Amino acid sequence: MQVFRALSDLPASYGPTVIAIGNFDGVHCGHRWIIDHARQRAEKLRAKCVAVTFDPHPVRVLRPEAAPRLITPLPERLRLLAGTGLDATLVLPFTSEFSCLSAETFARSILRDGLHAVEVHEGDNFRFGHQAQAGIRDLIAMGNLYGFSVIAHPTRIVRGFPVSSSKIRELIASGNMTAARALLGRPFSVHSTPTRGRGIGSKLTVPTINLAPYDELLPANGVYITRMSIGNGPVLDAVTNIGNRPTFDGVSFAVETHLLDFQPVELSDTTPLELIFLRRIRPEMRFPTPDALKEQILRDVQQARRYFHLARLFQRD
Repeated sequence: MQVFRALSDLPASYGPTVIAIGNFDGVHCGHRWIIDHARQRAEKLRAKCVAVTFDPHPVRVLRPEAAPRLITPLPERLRLLAGTGLDATLVLPFTSEFSCLSAETFARSILRDGLHAVEVHEGDNFRFGHQAQAGIRDLIAMGNLYGFSVIAHPTRIVRGFPVSSSKIRELIASGNMTAARALLGRPFSVHSTPTRGRGIGSKLTVPTINLAPYDELLPANGVYITRMSIGNGPVLDAVTNIGNRPTFDGVSFAVETHLLDFQPVELSDTTPLELIFLRRIRPEMRFPTPDALKEQILRDVQQARRYFHLARLFQRD
């Protein structure tokens, strides 16, 4: 998949195109459903299939105090979009100036003149233009004027939930990893690097790998069944604690992962880590003594081992 960082990066002859527009945070199953339809249409129309997205997230420019933490920061978003079979993604820099662009100018200058669109696929709640002035009906009318058709897709419903980035953020923030996985179409994961721990795990004879500070979305504080990949190595079963370890006064927030079948690994501060969240075991708790905490950690580990054992039995069947 080609990635263009500005409209001017596209060759003058690029197109015709079938387009899907959005923030695509999470690249969830609703996004992929629309993109799959767009890709099939592009093949039929002998056009290129292109996603148009924005960086940073528009709310970070327009209302920074209300900006969401992202499910998928841009590098991960692009990696996931590349897996959908798109020919290209255009990442438009979202600035205050860009936010003032009228809907009509967006349709004419970007969709028609820049991308040579022949068809645009969108969710039926799509809004665009200055102050989100226009909706899907306006886009259809502009398409009629500028020579492209518009296909509006209804919101998908999975397990009774509307599939949207905002709903998935809500589920992850509450620790409901099972429902979030259903809407994403895959487990939620975080990409980061290691950082030096606080030494608590080693004192409890529970070796841990600690994630570097992470500014985007994390699940609610608590203990989770997880898996972790380290560099280019295998994906390992794990248990992860997110929080402040209230049993130990004065410690700070951390994401600490205990590998169930721990083997010594060489880590640098640039080693890529992916932490995959599968299920929440319990909320964060304060224990009366470190020994009580250690006993609970061992119970958490046993619960995780049972989870992985059953999961592998079902896979085998």
